[in-house]
Amino acid sequence: MSLRFVRTSLSVLVPVSLLTFVIVFHAGCRAKHEAVEKDNVMFVVTSPLLADTSIVREYVCQIHAIQHIELRALERGYLEQILVDEGGRVRKGQPMFRIMPVIYQAEYRQTVAEAKVAEIEYLNTKALADSNVVSKNELAITRAKFDQAQARADIAKAHLDFTRMNAPFAGMMDRLHVRHGSLLEEGDMLAALSDNSSLWVYFNVPEAQYLDYMSVAQKNGQQKVRLKMANGMVFDHDGVVTTIEADFDHETGNIAFRATFPNPEALLRHGETGNILMTEPLHNALLIPQKATYEVLDKKYVFVMGNDGVVHARPITIRAELEHVYVVGGGLKAGEKILLEGIRKVKENQKIASKYVAPEEALKSLHLYAE
Repeated sequence: MSLRFVRTSLSVLVPVSLLTFVIVFHAGCRAKHEAVEKDNVMFVVTSPLLADTSIVREYVCQIHAIQHIELRALERGYLEQILVDEGGRVRKGQPMFRIMPVIYQAEYRQTVAEAKVAEIEYLNTKALADSNVVSKNELAITRAKFDQAQARADIAKAHLDFTRMNAPFAGMMDRLHVRHGSLLEEGDMLAALSDNSSLWVYFNVPEAQYLDYMSVAQKNGQQKVRLKMANGMVFDHDGVVTTIEADFDHETGNIAFRATFPNPEALLRHGETGNILMTEPLHNALLIPQKATYEVLDKKYVFVMGNDGVVHARPITIRAELEHVYVVGGGLKAGEKILLEGIRKVKENQKIASKYVAPEEALKSLHLYAE
């Protein structure tokens, strides 16, 4: 039998079969060493932390001025004057629009003259009645005619006043829908006026969170909320929940809340959107690090270690999510040990060697872990 030789880096002739044996033996020793190292891995476990905390819930909201009205023409005619500008501020009682009042002025003068004639007729009849020249019935008839004429004059004056539109409250003008000289019909839209000194912010709350809110509100009274604006910044002034609607929406399961915000700098306008930030306190909440969980088919799981050191996968429900932390809604109890690190390296029913870390220490290290 002949042997083949190879030349090594030291120019020594070594049989091929011997070289192969050495390589295989070395690989086997290395695999055995790695298996021993794997069996000796020390996994870190911890327990849920039972503590009082709070969560911030966000709700999409719509912002409304505390007063927002449409300004419409009350009489027919040509728009004679526009005394305000779009986006401008107006004072209560400030003139805004004038509709050409030629016809209404003539009607008013006519009715005033008719009322004057009726008054003179009444006064003459009263003088005759005082002298017993005419009967009391005739005096009553002339008095009624005078009152009727005076009423017609008052109606004509009201129509004339409708051609002059003054601001019913202080506010900000919206876009003008008409221009000078426009022919207006009764009811035509002129503009809108908003009082933005305070704002009503509406948002919808699910039934479960409504019940949580009510339990807190009954103890602490009205709850303050914050407003995150469309640019992601938080509004400088806090608001207060002032009103809750009477009924739930049967299609969505939500109920509408209304919060009132001051707006002294007039930063916010009617029609804006944002997010309401409502802080909800949680008592005796069960907290675990997010990194101690994994997800399968939209369900959260943790590995729970028994007293025998064997780990078992267990589904849990999440009540709320904080920064790097989950608030557990169900599936875990205080004092149970869960795998904190290495959840990708273990299998169901695997016995592990573990090192216990107190829950407080585990939570303190989360920010370092995230970085």
